[in-house]
Amino acid sequence: MSNHVVTLIKKDLLLEVRQQYTLYGVLLYVASTIYVVYLTMGQPEDNKVWNALFWVIQLFICVNAVAKSFLQEGKGRMLYFYSIAGARDFIISKLVFNWLLMIVMSVLSLMVYALWMGNPLYDMGRFIGITCLGGTGLSLVFTFLAAIAARAQQNAALMAIMGFPIIIPQLLLLSKISTIAFAPEFTSGLWGMIGLLAGLDVLIVVLAIILFPFLWKD
Repeated sequence: MSNHVVTLIKKDLLLEVRQQYTLYGVLLYVASTIYVVYLTMGQPEDNKVWNALFWVIQLFICVNAVAKSFLQEGKGRMLYFYSIAGARDFIISKLVFNWLLMIVMSVLSLMVYALWMGNPLYDMGRFIGITCLGGTGLSLVFTFLAAIAARAQQNAALMAIMGFPIIIPQLLLLSKISTIAFAPEFTSGLWGMIGLLAGLDVLIVVLAIILFPFLWKD
């Protein structure tokens, strides 16, 4: 990882520390969303309902957490980054930072979700690992889409339009993979699904690195 990437990641971390209201806003959104779901339907008795609700909540958490990373970058700041760092360094730093942010948000939301919605999991450790894997995939997809939307100056609307059709296959894979945490035995084809999910993540990273420089020039 180049010095430019590390420096840009540190810059984003410092902004998060200084502008704590943005992080607290996302945390409040997480807690309030889960609490409203709990008030509406209580603790679900069916494991499939519990699992489906969790991943839907993760999706909206990712949209709110990742989208702001490009919203705060104005034209003047982007011009400054253009003069000191390359496009690949910039997009890699965003991918890494949003990945770290989403991992933290995913684990915290899982703890709150299990507290209010019950814990039907047979193996919490497995589900935490799957949650981190899912958070990685979601953060990579929406970081790439947020970059495209920001350069097109249609941030929220364009990201939502492009994002949801692309993210559906990942959510379906994650819901199937996460069923292993509800039973002691492993389901057949598990490693194939994990490999497919990892392949999608690698594809998103490669596309971001290749395509973002063309957006950067605009």
